[in-house]
Amino acid sequence: MWRAQAGIPAAARPEALCRSLFRETPDRPTAWCLQVRGFSWEDCGGGKDPIVLRSLSIAPDPITIPGNVKVSASVTSSTLMTSPLKGVVTVERKVAEIWIQIPCIDQMGSCTYDNLCSILDDIIPPGEPCPEPLVTYGIPCHCPFKAGSYSLPTSDFALPDIELPSWLTNGDYRIRGVVSYGGKELSCVQLELSVHSN
Repeated sequence: MWRAQAGIPAAARPEALCRSLFRETPDRPTAWCLQVRGFSWEDCGGGKDPIVLRSLSIAPDPITIPGNVKVSASVTSSTLMTSPLKGVVTVERKVAEIWIQIPCIDQMGSCTYDNLCSILDDIIPPGEPCPEPLVTYGIPCHCPFKAGSYSLPTSDFALPDIELPSWLTNGDYRIRGVVSYGGKELSCVQLELSVHSN
């Protein structure tokens, strides 16, 4: 299992940094900040699925939302990925050493998505160019996805101030995502992380 490396000096306390970056303003009466710590991931397909996440790096640790992150990743695929791709996401929260599954609420949580390709089309309408840095590195953003290797070198992304689901409270979480086509599993990835808010 891969674990993120610390990206902030020990002397800079994350809570203090968060408060200094995001203070109360007229349009934000209550200063708010979320931090994701101890991020780790693993390929839960045992390396046998047609699509394998080979590497994933996200920095810094902790990740501050809103804020900026550096992401790199690589994926190999031995099969054509075409519509409809089904996605099953399972979100669990650790309560007294027991993993409790979070239900699907407003399409967030432990949900099933019958056609991931149509979701991508809703986010980026067909005909519109894929956003950077995907274009630069030849990474498609619409189905079908050809078999091959896809690599994203370390790239900067901005995490916006977004409204998060009510169930996302402080604690440890485990998230498993499975992609399938016609009942056959294509890929499985599991994430673990801790959520802390100010």
